[in-house]
Amino acid sequence: MKYEQKVMLKNGKEALIRNCTGADGSAVLDVFTLAHEQTDYLLSYPDEKSFDAEQEAGDLEEKMNSPDEIELAAIIDGKIAGIAGIGAVGRKYKVRHRADFGISVLKEYWGLGLGRILTKASIHCAREAGYQQLELNVVGENERAVSLYRSVGFQEFGRNPRGFNSRFSGYQELVYMLLELDNI
Repeated sequence: MKYEQKVMLKNGKEALIRNCTGADGSAVLDVFTLAHEQTDYLLSYPDEKSFDAEQEAGDLEEKMNSPDEIELAAIIDGKIAGIAGIGAVGRKYKVRHRADFGISVLKEYWGLGLGRILTKASIHCAREAGYQQLELNVVGENERAVSLYRSVGFQEFGRNPRGFNSRFSGYQELVYMLLELDNI
């Protein structure tokens, strides 16, 4: 799946949203690590990485050539400022209509609309891939993210009060959300 779009951010800077490529492996890994250091709302901690730059490059190449999965990079001033992507929940008939969505934006770029841009680009890609449902989970206290997802059409379908166990704050409630792509 291929995607490329230039957009203007709230600060007047231009961002290029495009596929990550194998050549981005090291930079994407750096963004992953830094983003996971900057917030306690993501799935893992930087020391829990189970892949290196070479493995990341290979994964990005696979997604570059996939008809139904994608990893997007937001490039600002030649630097990756955020990443987002969709992946199949599974390949079995009963779940192949569903995709997972994930996103992270570096803290220095928060508040510029980049999260909304990457989310909408991912929704577009999910539709193009033929998915009927896009899913995510988000820490409930991450009100900005929950608000963003609701504003683009995601609906809550459940909660897990002990979804994450934070090293810093204890249990974090996860909000499960979905977007029905065939009804919009």
